[in-house]
Amino acid sequence: MEFKEKNVLVFGSGISGVAASRLLLKKDARVILYDGNTSLDAGELERRVLGPEAASDGSGHAADGSTSGGMGRLTVLLGELPEEVRKSLSLVVMSPGVPTDLPVVSQMGDEGIPIWGEVELAHACSKGTVLAITGTNGKTTTTTLLGQMVRNDGRDTFVVGNIGNPYTEIALEMMEDSVAVAEMSSFQLETVHDFHPRVSAVLNITPDHLNRHHTMENYIAAKKNIFKNQTEKDVLVLNYEDEVTREFARETRARVIFFSSRRKLPGGIYLEDGKIMYHVRNQESPVEVCRVDELQILGTHNYENVMAAVGMAASIGISRQVIRGTLLSFRGVEHRIEFVAEKDGVAYYNDSKGTNPDAAIRGIQAMNRPTLLIGGGYDKDSSYEEWIGAFDGKVKKLVLVGATREKIAEAARRLGFTDTILADGFEEAFDICVKHAKEGDAVLLSPACASWGMFKNYEERGDKFKELVNHL
Repeated sequence: MEFKEKNVLVFGSGISGVAASRLLLKKDARVILYDGNTSLDAGELERRVLGPEAASDGSGHAADGSTSGGMGRLTVLLGELPEEVRKSLSLVVMSPGVPTDLPVVSQMGDEGIPIWGEVELAHACSKGTVLAITGTNGKTTTTTLLGQMVRNDGRDTFVVGNIGNPYTEIALEMMEDSVAVAEMSSFQLETVHDFHPRVSAVLNITPDHLNRHHTMENYIAAKKNIFKNQTEKDVLVLNYEDEVTREFARETRARVIFFSSRRKLPGGIYLEDGKIMYHVRNQESPVEVCRVDELQILGTHNYENVMAAVGMAASIGISRQVIRGTLLSFRGVEHRIEFVAEKDGVAYYNDSKGTNPDAAIRGIQAMNRPTLLIGGGYDKDSSYEEWIGAFDGKVKKLVLVGATREKIAEAARRLGFTDTILADGFEEAFDICVKHAKEGDAVLLSPACASWGMFKNYEERGDKFKELVNHL
């Protein structure tokens, strides 16, 4: 699509919306940055897009972006979207946090206005190769690890997407030999049209974000968009042990590489006797990639993340030496079963990225001590029975906070787990754990819920936990 002098609405003024607006201005579009929240400061949003030198009267009217290298014009709109603006649009770019089933979005779609996501916009404006990763859990670890492999191979590498770096921020920097390693959420994938990764991976599928997608069918359909434009020349890496992802192999045109933590896979990657093995196609014998006791990250879920990254890296010709060297030096990602400190014989672990029950199950499974667990937060319409059932005698006390605390406590009672305490705030929950923890115990923050309503994001929640630990 040609953007010059076209009216483009960017829906949502968060980090993705700001980055998309900047990109569109550089492409000489006429940008309307729109947000329904009237409490926002229009002048501040202008400055975030155009830079601190941008003049603004704070009214939300047009601001000239010519000071930023001949950019087009920017308008910030808050509250109701005027009909005359809607009817003037050539394109709508949705920020991932904005639901696509809002009445105003449906109306624009019905009127024939193309509805894109930020990822679709970035892909339309960039060059190079895309390696894309999705799944309910493990995306950030796999993306970070793969990004290090590609960078260690000497390639021009950008790690983008749901990991916190908007794809639109770097789209114009990418050259033909550049590689974008992209973490893709279901929110980003539901607005995909032509997005086409050279290699993609779906790590696993378990219930999540059902307050947004409403049904598992919708959630799965969004995830499947990661490979919908792939061809026979492309590669799709799938988890063989996940019933949903295993079936994706029947629906794709791409060449499939399976990985498994439970069985040998001819032509795939698998875990056998504590070793990660890769049976390359047309090769008589499998190759040992590494032993898991050589890795600095723990747990079967992390071994699965490693296998997915290995498959993707090998698919673009990265050598076994680079892959192995990267694996042995990789220390994991912050906020994912992150050891913080040991205080008075009590180990403290930050798993703030455990924002759904399945992710939090993996946090529990990684514990090898009696554990005091901090859970609860924003309600994403999740079910917590499976999480509680995975306590397996490890959890000696469950301290609950946030909007879901009563819902989780009731689920625990139904399953016979009664050692729960409801806290009024995060610091109180932490203090309760410190008070009840004994030498040899662990205190684990693994909430099984999002942080919204108490913190801006899971990073802020994890940072607060680490601050509290380090002040003991």
